[in-house]
Amino acid sequence: MSEALVGVDLSGRRIAIVTSRFNEVATARLAAGARACLLERGVEGEAIDEFWVPGAWELPLAADRLAARGVYDAIVALGCVIRGETPHFEFVSDAAARGLGEVSLRHGLPVAFGVLTTDDAEQAMARAGGRHGNKGWEAADAALEMIAFIQRVART
Repeated sequence: MSEALVGVDLSGRRIAIVTSRFNEVATARLAAGARACLLERGVEGEAIDEFWVPGAWELPLAADRLAARGVYDAIVALGCVIRGETPHFEFVSDAAARGLGEVSLRHGLPVAFGVLTTDDAEQAMARAGGRHGNKGWEAADAALEMIAFIQRVART
């Protein structure tokens, strides 16, 4: 467990996981990793809501709508954008990163960035539970650490 989470009570915290269906072979593994992390760290299963959107481009809008509900303590955004032969990769990955960051700042809410941006499918799978770990797990862990950070700042 991250040192930042020692002594942090995560019961009663609600977390949304929003995942892109595009490149679902990888993103389903990211979502499973995120959920497993949240459960292992003490978030109750019924407090984890999972949503799917068409692609990484749609993640910022989905995260914004979820944040606006005011019921979540964090959002974990997951996707996979694989470089192709056109500049589409740059447009989508930049828009997802920039948009999710804006959602986090606008709502004062942790929005974890678990969007893989890889050169090929092999790299994506290596980061979706393969030899480089599961970036969905890592994004969920980062979201929980930010919840703990916000709690500490509120107490000071």
